[in-house]
Amino acid sequence: MSDEPFTLVQFQRDGLDPVPELARRRAEQPASRIQYPIGPPLWLVAGYADSKAVLGDSDSFSNDFKNLTSDDDLDFLKQLNPGGLGFTDPPDHTRLRRMLTPEFTMRRLRRLIPRIEEIVADRLNAIEAAGPGADLVDLFAVPIPSLVISELLGVPYPDRAAFQRLSESRFDFLGDIEGCLNAVQETLDYLGALVAQQRTDPGDNLLGMLVREHGDNISDSELTGLADGILIGGHETTASMLALGALHLMTNEEHGDLVRQGDTVNEVVDELLRYLSVVQVAFPRFAMKDVMLPCGQKIAAGEVVLVSLSGANRDSAFGEDAETVNPIRNMPPHVAFGYGMHRCVGAELGRIELQIAYPALLRRFEKLRLAVDFDELKFRELSIVYGVEKLPVTW
Repeated sequence: MSDEPFTLVQFQRDGLDPVPELARRRAEQPASRIQYPIGPPLWLVAGYADSKAVLGDSDSFSNDFKNLTSDDDLDFLKQLNPGGLGFTDPPDHTRLRRMLTPEFTMRRLRRLIPRIEEIVADRLNAIEAAGPGADLVDLFAVPIPSLVISELLGVPYPDRAAFQRLSESRFDFLGDIEGCLNAVQETLDYLGALVAQQRTDPGDNLLGMLVREHGDNISDSELTGLADGILIGGHETTASMLALGALHLMTNEEHGDLVRQGDTVNEVVDELLRYLSVVQVAFPRFAMKDVMLPCGQKIAAGEVVLVSLSGANRDSAFGEDAETVNPIRNMPPHVAFGYGMHRCVGAELGRIELQIAYPALLRRFEKLRLAVDFDELKFRELSIVYGVEKLPVTW
């Protein structure tokens, strides 16, 4: 075991904000050592320039999951391998992403917009029927992305409730490893069966399109990995953004009015993505060779790097007011969806869901407000994807 101090600062928050320790590290040592209870020390990168340097350098840094599981102490991680694009290097990554990217162009995503609007409207009806007074997490934030991804992947209607349950159990592995492993395996088994069904009778969903267009050039295991990656990237993340974004908009009248009026929805959504950074860290990177970061820190070949997206997105590169929400901010591209070759392929789908859901919610319930004090809210602890467990509201 290393003498490096054990810390989970990259997963800790104070309400909606990263803990001050993360800002201190970013200012004093943008790349610093961290230690887990098992395994070797890692590098935590929290500065914007250094984060982009790591995320954008696919020649020097590998995402291949096999590079992260050589230590016997990390055997359990092998069972968490999600496959798909996130933990794949070129040339496999290049081939698979080339197949998947056309399905996420705006031209193809537009076909989903009417269905997303229907899903949001149905959820607002459910909230109204429950109230006045409801839990936005249960009735709004969680169901919307679950139903959108079910629509995208062609999950049969009778299976959608069970599919939603599985997709909620994927990220808190720091606390419940066994439960997470079981959820991972159940999800992969279900998606594998779904792929087999689409292989036999391809539908008008994403899996069916990939089968029709690429046939034997993509294997069942690759299709399962891609489907799982879409679930990982698109469900819990969007659910957390819907809840936390709604929380901010309810408690900030000026920003809520901007969204309600509709002229600057896209700008507000983009700023909330930066500010909230619900995906707190990027997938680990494995240094294939010695690398010198912009801050002057050398990363040696064989070392593992964690990029703090929440830290990088609060960097002064976004202005001296980076710790606040400023919808008219003139800013460089944030890294909420990652950066470089592994930037989230479904980023535009996530944006569309937020751009539809926020205005619809605030227009339907003009006097929407928290039903409890902010201090009573319980936020997720030590999770890769940050979120609030319940969001009681009234109107």
